[in-house]
Amino acid sequence: MRNRNLVVAVMVLVGTGSYLLLAQTPPAQPQPPMTFFVTSTGRGKGADLGGLAGADAHCQKLAPAGGARNRKWRAYLSTQASGNQPAVNARDRIGQGPWHNFKGELIAQNVADLHGDIERDRNNITKLAALSDKGEMINGRGDNPNRHDILTGSTSHGRAYTDTADHTCQNWTSSGAGIAQVGHHDRVGGGNTSWNSAHPSSGCSQENLASTSGVGLLYCFAAN
Repeated sequence: MRNRNLVVAVMVLVGTGSYLLLAQTPPAQPQPPMTFFVTSTGRGKGADLGGLAGADAHCQKLAPAGGARNRKWRAYLSTQASGNQPAVNARDRIGQGPWHNFKGELIAQNVADLHGDIERDRNNITKLAALSDKGEMINGRGDNPNRHDILTGSTSHGRAYTDTADHTCQNWTSSGAGIAQVGHHDRVGGGNTSWNSAHPSSGCSQENLASTSGVGLLYCFAAN
């Protein structure tokens, strides 16, 4: 009887210990919602995106694939001053952050980290992390075809160009004349490692974009 009571006591202690361990284990944190992605497709008209409104609509259309229906999505694009229209900086359109990819991985905590205002390379835009709205990796250098050119029209600090040259394919309305500044989501090629300002395209048509390893893809950020 004594041995039986001892076994029961041990079992009670073990059970109690397991309960305490479970009670002390914090609950798993939910995955942060997707607030950043690279578009899985372009609009198919080269750099003619229908202006900023058309580009934003493209982001908004693709966002539900990642479960992000109720957010205001903005394309990371700058436009240049034209006529009575002032320039628009890409960095000023995308909210304050933080931003996470399809898997919940942190892309950048805020606008300053995204652009390296205080310290360079504070963001996590890489081939492995800059996932599409479907959670897929975008082809980069070494893949066939290479699709690492992402339209931005921006300087490395996310601002519009102030010279007289066209860097935005006529503010994203041209599939003919002009050029567009692009970044590389995989951070290779183009003479630097810039995610948002690697080099100019060879033109604005779909064929021109393809000739420098692009298909008209965009960075999309949740602004709210």
